[in-house]
Amino acid sequence: MISKQNASAQTARLSYVAPFDWPRLLRFLSTRSVKGVESVHEDAYLRTVRVGRNAGWIRVRDEPAEHALSLEVAPTLAPVLAPLSERLRNLFDLHARPDIICAHFASDPILGDAVAQRPGLRVPGAFDGFELAVRAILGQQITVKAATTIAGRFAAAFGDPIETPHDALTHLSPTANRVASATIDEIASLGIIQTRARSIIAIAVEMATGRLVLEPGADPAAIIAQLVALPGIGAWTAHYIAMRALRWADAWPKEDIALRNALGRVTPKRADELSQPWRPWRSYATLHLWCEAGERVAPAHIVEAARR
Repeated sequence: MISKQNASAQTARLSYVAPFDWPRLLRFLSTRSVKGVESVHEDAYLRTVRVGRNAGWIRVRDEPAEHALSLEVAPTLAPVLAPLSERLRNLFDLHARPDIICAHFASDPILGDAVAQRPGLRVPGAFDGFELAVRAILGQQITVKAATTIAGRFAAAFGDPIETPHDALTHLSPTANRVASATIDEIASLGIIQTRARSIIAIAVEMATGRLVLEPGADPAAIIAQLVALPGIGAWTAHYIAMRALRWADAWPKEDIALRNALGRVTPKRADELSQPWRPWRSYATLHLWCEAGERVAPAHIVEAARR
């Protein structure tokens, strides 16, 4: 077990361009939080982190009056505060320019009103590319709740235990190196079907060897091609990984059922046709449509515009 004493925490601020929809971002992360690794408590996001050889915990809150997130980190993470801060900027989409994005959608007949209602909506990123890829695989064809439960078992089985001052934070996220040496039976014993276990091991091997890099700035087209060549990784999973782990602003998981339902139950082909005016910001269009899908029924103006 990695031991971390409850010494004085380090603090920092991460600025952003307002508006910033912290409640919706926090809700997205909360419903997908991995037990033992992440927690949302009293409007704050907490998680364990590993940056190089340094491990510890973080706590993040919004300070809207300051247009910044306040960051509290374990003292063990002080030597890696700069790269840690950049990872968190990617996780919380702090580089986004909502003014530019909203202007792009302002006159759009399908998404104009939705974007105007949620001008600060961000695309949640990923703190760790391998962690996000595993979560995407686990989420194939099952509910968010079920995938979250299994992800917690996976973290407990393959993540290193860690002591923190926060009861909800008990494990570090599993590394690609550790999972690459696991067997299909070991992973399947957690309630993960063998085809997904095989996918997880395949992606772990690719990342452990350095052949696959899931980080912001990587070429989305090249990475998506690498991903879909692996067993059990389809276009939806690849685009979801690209959207969050690569921070690709133009990802478009057109096969997603919630996305297509929000557009009036259209086909993937029709969803792709409708998305063309939204380039290069289709990841943001995806998040807005998921919000619409959360209302269960697509608003009439969206259905009508999608039929044209």
